[in-house]
This record gives sequence, C-alpha cells and structure tokens, in this order.
Amino acid sequence: MLSVHQLTKCYATGDKALTNVSLEIPAGQVAALIGPSGAGKSTFIRCINRLVEPTSGKVFLGETELTKLNQRQLRRERRRMGMIFQEYALIDRLTVMENVLSGYLGYTGFWRSYFRRYPQDVVKKAFVLLERVGLEKFIDKRADALSGGQRQRVGIARALLQSPDILLVDEPTASLDPKTSRQIMRLIKELCIERKLAAIINIHDVQLAQLFADRIIGLRAGELVFDGLPDGLDADMLTRIYGEEDWNRSVQSDEESPESSKTKSNSHDIHSALKGTNV
Repeated sequence: MLSVHQLTKCYATGDKALTNVSLEIPAGQVAALIGPSGAGKSTFIRCINRLVEPTSGKVFLGETELTKLNQRQLRRERRRMGMIFQEYALIDRLTVMENVLSGYLGYTGFWRSYFRRYPQDVVKKAFVLLERVGLEKFIDKRADALSGGQRQRVGIARALLQSPDILLVDEPTASLDPKTSRQIMRLIKELCIERKLAAIINIHDVQLAQLFADRIIGLRAGELVFDGLPDGLDADMLTRIYGEEDWNRSVQSDEESPESSKTKSNSHDIHSALKGTNV
C-alpha cells in the first residue's frame, strides 16, 4: 500500500504546487489523477519517488517511509516503483530489448550494465514482457524507429522488468491518437490486474480515466478536491475541478461505456473503502 500524509511542495518562488494532500492506494488499485494543467499532478507523482523533493509531509510504501531515506536507500526503494513517462524516456540508439533491460539497472552493477551483461533469467523475463506488450517482433529494432504507441509499450515493459509494487504513470496517452490511447490504458489496467499492481496514472483525458480507473483523484491548484469512484465524477464535480464548462456533454455514463462492464466489479469492491472520502 502507498500512503501519503499531508504532502506539500512549495517552490523557492513561494508558489505551492501541493498543499496537504493525503491519500492511500491499496495493492491492485488503479487510480487516475486528474485536474487542469498546473494542478500539481506531475509534481505529486514525482514527490512520491522523490524525483521532486517534497517540502513537507510523509510518503510510505508499505512500511518504508520514503521521505526520510538517504540517497543510497532511496535508490534501492525505487526498484519498487516503476515509472512510465509521457515522453517515453527511451535511448533512441538502443534496441527495444536493450531499452527494456535498462529497467534492471537498479539491481546490477555499473560494469555489468555498461557491457550489457545481464543475467539470463532477466533476459528471459524481458522476452516474456515484450511478448506480453505485443512487441516480440520488434526486439532488435532501434527505439527511434518505433511509433509513439510502440515506444510507450517499451516503457511499460521496462518498468515491469524491475518487478515493482506500484506503477507511477505520467500522462501515458498525451502524444497518442484516441485508439492507441485506449489500447495503452487497457494494457496498463490488464497488467495491474494480472500482477496485483497498484498504479497512479496522471491523465488529462477524463473519459479515459472513467473507462479504465478504479478510482478518480482530482486536484485543483495543488489541493485534493475529489477522491472517489468514476461514476461519482459528475458535471458539478468536473466544474469544481476544472472550472465552468458544459460538462454534461462530456461526462460518459456507465451505459455509454463499453469498458464499464469489465471494471464495474472492481469499482464495487473498493466502494466501501472510498465511502465518505469526497472532500
């Protein structure tokens, strides 16, 4: 379980990116983080693994308090947090397989990684992951020859290679077309179910969040303003998160959603845990 307590990030300019955000993400739950640009979504994700240092507050992954670890301890604990980036963060001159194997760098020494000498069981695991994400035919292809959706699949496989407890996903569909965006979100959701992984997905597309997430977390100006089930995200709440707009034309009901029947049972299972969490 990920537990965040009163997380605050204040920059040297005095601007607050986050203000006293508290929440818990249990194992196996996929949570979508929504809100307008500048709401603090990316900062929140990066504060969890301390790519951005929080100003105050505590973050626990299981029993480990991440916010009090020194850099050596933090490097070890980051193995438990798979990061998937909006811009993929691949090395273009390397092959698909080499990029995936780079996810094992937290477990291997410098020289072994430099000469790309990975244990055979790790290479085998990388093959299995590439097959699972649909890239088994692209193993020897350079990363810069891939489409955006294929690059994102490489990033997903790389994150999973480190056998994380949680996925931190930063705008995985921002550069993708609608069909590919659905495919990527569906893949992430399926992998989380298969591996009992928790995930926090920073996403701008509200309908995608409603289709594939078990839970919606809404931020506005760095503050938590909604924490609940996807069907609780009505037009009034969207106005509270994003501001005035004709949201009735964009809120998708369960009956309209082809994916909702697949996720409704998962959402029902966590309803009791979220009851009363709207703020």
